[in-house]
Amino acid sequence: MFDTSLFRKNFESKKLLFDELMSGHTTFKIGGPAALMVLPDCQGDIVTALELAELVGVRAFVMGGGSNLLVNDDGIDAVVIKLSKGFSDIEVDGEAITAQAGVSLARLAAFAHQHGLAGLEFASGIPGSLGGAVYMNAGAYGEEMSDRVRSAKLLEDGEVVDCDNACLGFSYRTSSVQAEGKLVLSATLSLSPGDPREISAKMDELAKRRRDKQPLECPSAGSTFKRPQGQFAGRLIEDAGLKGYVIGGAQVSPKHAGFIINTGGATSRDVLDLFEHIQEQVFKRFGVRLEPEVKIV
Repeated sequence: MFDTSLFRKNFESKKLLFDELMSGHTTFKIGGPAALMVLPDCQGDIVTALELAELVGVRAFVMGGGSNLLVNDDGIDAVVIKLSKGFSDIEVDGEAITAQAGVSLARLAAFAHQHGLAGLEFASGIPGSLGGAVYMNAGAYGEEMSDRVRSAKLLEDGEVVDCDNACLGFSYRTSSVQAEGKLVLSATLSLSPGDPREISAKMDELAKRRRDKQPLECPSAGSTFKRPQGQFAGRLIEDAGLKGYVIGGAQVSPKHAGFIINTGGATSRDVLDLFEHIQEQVFKRFGVRLEPEVKIV
């Protein structure tokens, strides 16, 4: 455990959590304690936390809703900066919405619906936050965040940088933000006017498709592997005979082979072993190397 006295001096106690179990902050419900978690409610808090982490010589890890993370059971000896409820302002300006990185995609889609703006229906059922969605170019049903992000404010070496869509370097499930280790502070999305009833109907339709096809009733980190070119990871896993395969408390979902679920008490080791087994079997059968979409911490 590193010296946390500087953090205690610079932050209100309500913004600091010590030895906080990460299992309570990830949709996988897996992960040991974070030595220190900072809950910022402004840009200055983030900058201060990053500066203090560097000063005391400890790693800083920034997270959002925890929907795409697998955290080690031993925990994280680091400063975890969680952008969530305290970093979740939204405002609308005509056909554009600007929101801070901690805003959940569900709330963002609902806000757009309330203001008669279409284009975020696909994101209404994606767990996680706006910052993470920009970071990894989240998407579903043929649409991606790159289709809607006009610009973003990034934190780079302590400085705020404005980036338009082109300089964000979006591609399938990644961006220059991820590749270059930057931090999303906020993003402005370009939407279009829509009939609230039609927007609602599309959100309901996509929600039903998710309920019918995805294991939403079980803890998971969403789609486990990135889609290989010209293939579907879930189909390859199922065709390899692994649908329902179990290691410890981790299981390839019997409902959708593209998801690994926590059946209760799964450890990070269970999940990693299952990752490796899937990768080995799919490569052995089809010569395709599956790349995890889940970030392993």
